[in-house]
Amino acid sequence: MSEESVPKPAKDPMKGFRGVMAGSLIMEAITVALAIPVVAKLGGGVGTGTGWAVIAIAVALLLCCGVIKRPWAVPVVLVLQVVLIAMAFLLPAVAILGVIFLAFWLWVLWLRRDVARRMAAGTLPSQQQPQS
Repeated sequence: MSEESVPKPAKDPMKGFRGVMAGSLIMEAITVALAIPVVAKLGGGVGTGTGWAVIAIAVALLLCCGVIKRPWAVPVVLVLQVVLIAMAFLLPAVAILGVIFLAFWLWVLWLRRDVARRMAAGTLPSQQQPQS
């Protein structure tokens, strides 16, 4: 099937993926912010470097929601996951969040690639012609 004969989907599935990614970033920011009491108890306090790093990562995750459609946003999100994992030296509990969310983001990116492949092949349900 040539590129010209592949019908475009009625709705842009990538727009839906951006919504899923933005919602996931908000949930992740909330989860990371909920680690602040853990930092206060086990990490030396919120005023320490660990506390400020957790707060900065939570704010950065929220800010990424607004720029998720930019091509550089997903790599930035992945870097934030790596930063969370790197905090294992300071506070292992926060690093566990990074591992969980990194696995989630890799799964979402795999799904996005699969939808793009199916969209290019014209096999998405929204690209199918109605049966007469």
